[in-house]
Amino acid sequence: MNISTPIETTRVEASGLSNRQIDQRREAATPRGVGIGFQIYAERALNAELWDVEGRRYIDFAAGIAVLNTGHRHPRVIQAVQQQLERFTHTAYQVVPYESSVALAERLNHLAPGAHAKKTAFFTTGAEAVENAIKIARAFTRRPGVIALSGGFHGRTFMGLALTGKVAPYKIGFGPFPGDIFHVPAPVALHGVSVDDSIRALQQLFKSDIEPERVAAMILEPVQGEGGFYVMPPEFMRAVRETCDKHGIVMIADEIQTGFARTGRLFAMQHYDVLPDLMTIAKSLAGGLPLSGVIGRADIMDAPAPGGLGGTYAGNPLAIAAAHAVLDVIEQEQLAARAALLGRRVLECLNDLRSVVPQICDVRGLGAMVAVEFAKADGTPDPDFTKRVQTRARDAGLLLLTCGVHANVVRFLFPLTIEDAVLDEGLSILTNAMKA
Repeated sequence: MNISTPIETTRVEASGLSNRQIDQRREAATPRGVGIGFQIYAERALNAELWDVEGRRYIDFAAGIAVLNTGHRHPRVIQAVQQQLERFTHTAYQVVPYESSVALAERLNHLAPGAHAKKTAFFTTGAEAVENAIKIARAFTRRPGVIALSGGFHGRTFMGLALTGKVAPYKIGFGPFPGDIFHVPAPVALHGVSVDDSIRALQQLFKSDIEPERVAAMILEPVQGEGGFYVMPPEFMRAVRETCDKHGIVMIADEIQTGFARTGRLFAMQHYDVLPDLMTIAKSLAGGLPLSGVIGRADIMDAPAPGGLGGTYAGNPLAIAAAHAVLDVIEQEQLAARAALLGRRVLECLNDLRSVVPQICDVRGLGAMVAVEFAKADGTPDPDFTKRVQTRARDAGLLLLTCGVHANVVRFLFPLTIEDAVLDEGLSILTNAMKA
């Protein structure tokens, strides 16, 4: 895609349906537990732009919750899927495997950080990847315990929810959750939790709740996603690695939202000087098709017995083909470098706004994984202002996602292929929404 000039942005012809009519049907046909961020219904999308059924255009700074680092309908991805459609769509890898999946595993093993021997297993969703990473760690260590961080998000399955360190809206009414899951505070200096505080909490956990010899794994996101886009400090990562090494605990990096060039490197763990034992991947791996995986040290990955891993749709051939194309695009269009450039532009815009938007209490990011946090004059979180910014932006044609334990953070997840002019237009809308 040409990222220097905007694509055609003329209004598309409406489908004859209305957003309100479809939304009324949704309320009658689907459960309220499936939350809807925007009551607009997609008709067409291309790169960083989306048109609804009424023909209205939106700039997409959400990208399917970090799934579209290569944009909507990248031609390379479409071509790869179309070619695979002509061959076969499904065999179940565990029944009749295919070379493309083996080749993708080889490719990811090479690209993942570390020179040690690695293996990769494919699944369908990010939650599946997390579940299987825990299974692999337990099989390897023969231990039950797992430690996660407050504010972390690891999926909506029962194990994923148990690991997730945010109650509303994910955990309400669903307990009890699997046992032997423990949380320690994530180091977030803005909220008064230092690296030393987190390390002390981890050591206290070993004294008061579970001995380290019963812990199979510690899982954390290098940059928390739903939790607020907080970047884990390098010294904390080193302390976690040291603790895991000392006690034989498997260190799992959840790269589901941070992976595939979003942070300015292919994987966020490449910003650190320590290596994880396992990594979970999903979201932007396959450019919009459902595909996830676990990459890890070969000896750990081989711990489960044959048949212990897999799934009917795990490593679907269409998604595998898309993933090969995504990796090609990331390399050929230098999206990691572009992420760093885009992130700097967004950070500059947000920092310029601090003098005129007093609600801004923090601006942060790694590569193009950028966030702005809002607080009231007394320093308490301001979710109401955050929601107003999101609503004003939507009304002006810009889709934004919020996050954070207090829902007071706006996060930016635009495609890394976004055209310069479209990014500038989106930032202009954002600026007006925050000043209004």
